[in-house]
Amino acid sequence: MGTLKLPLVVGVDGSESGLEAVDWAVAEAARHEVPLHLLHAYLWERYEGTLPGRAADHGSARLRAEHIVAGAAERARRGNPGIEVTTEVVAQEPAAALLMAGRNAFALVTGHRGRGELAGALLGSVGLTVAARAHCPVVVVRGARPAAPDAFRRVAFGVGDAKDGSAAAEFAFREAEVRHSALHAVRAWRCPAFDLPDMPVLQGRVPEPHLRAAEEKLYEALRASSDSHPRVAVRRDPFEGSAREALLTAAADADLLVVGARHRNGPFGMQLGPANQAVLHHAPCPVVVVPEPA
Repeated sequence: MGTLKLPLVVGVDGSESGLEAVDWAVAEAARHEVPLHLLHAYLWERYEGTLPGRAADHGSARLRAEHIVAGAAERARRGNPGIEVTTEVVAQEPAAALLMAGRNAFALVTGHRGRGELAGALLGSVGLTVAARAHCPVVVVRGARPAAPDAFRRVAFGVGDAKDGSAAAEFAFREAEVRHSALHAVRAWRCPAFDLPDMPVLQGRVPEPHLRAAEEKLYEALRASSDSHPRVAVRRDPFEGSAREALLTAAADADLLVVGARHRNGPFGMQLGPANQAVLHHAPCPVVVVPEPA
């Protein structure tokens, strides 16, 4: 018997954003040769302010849910008849259902907007909650053409400290390898403005010692994954500036952006950090948030 492969789980809700997530996931499942599992949690009405109350309403919600997931499965099979597609309908809150499924998944995939999100919202509440709490990588499918073929042949990766980047680095290198793409690894750093008497940063020049130190940290953070994926061409980019600016700049000409996340508790629950929040709301391409071990 072959090794059982964990599925790529997609949250579907009948929205256009959700269908784009299905299209993206079909291609991703084929790249990694993993099964595709389409999950619909049919209490989406709670997010729309119309939670059904009567038994008949619940029955109607179930029928709508089964119709939605069947349509998504048909779309997936048309996209690639060779992949294994399974479906599931559960009477749960969508975020809770996805988080549970993520405990035994290759990755979770969501659209960037749900059916009931506010018109001005940049990222749906379900996607944000799942990205902040999941135990597996979470892909938020966003961008103008998220399911298009690899137009740039480039995967962007936001590199943290050497001790923090192992899981995310391995995911990014593996993605670049299966896509036959280059990896653009970017790490933000700040140069002390008053480090030298002539203040070269204020004159538009980066002091050479600081640049070399940034390059060394970037090289060390990528060393192990680079050694284990020698066929991946890597562009190392120490970016002098904010992490948000570095990530969004790298994402501008990438097919996928990978970031690591060490989730931490805050006053409003689990937090992703400002840079990851920024790319989830504004990146022009799909974003993968990879949880790092505590």
